[in-house]
Amino acid sequence: MLLFLTLLSAGLVAIVPQSQAIVIYTGWERHALIGSDVRLSCSFFSWRWTSEDVTFSWSYRPDGTRDSISIFHYTGGLPYVDNKGPFRDRLEFVGNPQRRDGSILLKNLDFNDNGTFTCDAKNPPDIVGRASSVRLLVFEKLPVQAGVITGAIIGAVLGLLVLIVVIYYLMRFLVARRVFSLSVSKHGKKGKGKEGSQQRQGPTLYAALDQSKLKASASEKKKQESRKDKK
Repeated sequence: MLLFLTLLSAGLVAIVPQSQAIVIYTGWERHALIGSDVRLSCSFFSWRWTSEDVTFSWSYRPDGTRDSISIFHYTGGLPYVDNKGPFRDRLEFVGNPQRRDGSILLKNLDFNDNGTFTCDAKNPPDIVGRASSVRLLVFEKLPVQAGVITGAIIGAVLGLLVLIVVIYYLMRFLVARRVFSLSVSKHGKKGKGKEGSQQRQGPTLYAALDQSKLKASASEKKKQESRKDKK
């Protein structure tokens, strides 16, 4: 039993690494206007707590070249901007290392700034990871992105569907209202017809009653006269 536990402990130690992989995130592509500022974000995921020895480093590869140059480092709790690179006077660290944020801000952009920016991060003992890159494109006027066009089309289609539904229910309401009005009008005409027939039957009924009264009175007079003649 003791031998089994010893072998199991040795196996667990061999399986569980002392350092785990770190995953670094940046944007895929950033667009910016000439003369403006742009923020390049960099963050990471690690199973460890954020270390006091966390580090960030940024490098830059201009379009049309193969070589990258270092432009920024964060280590020992302090940011360091390369004093010879193209961004020595235009780069500012705006991240928060304790929140695993190593973002930088590039100021007063120029067409020559087009290129690929790569961020690398370490969170000891998690130091194994793949750096992440973002491409910067500087324009005189920002182009309309495909996502904006797609969003506009989807919005227009949804708006048209809503309009169709509103028109459908409005038509149903108007038709129901028309049917109700016709029904009320029809019942009203029937009521007026009954009242008219009653009014027309009224004088006839009264005339018949008068004639019956006259006949009864004449009959009564004849009976009285016949009685007098008998006497």
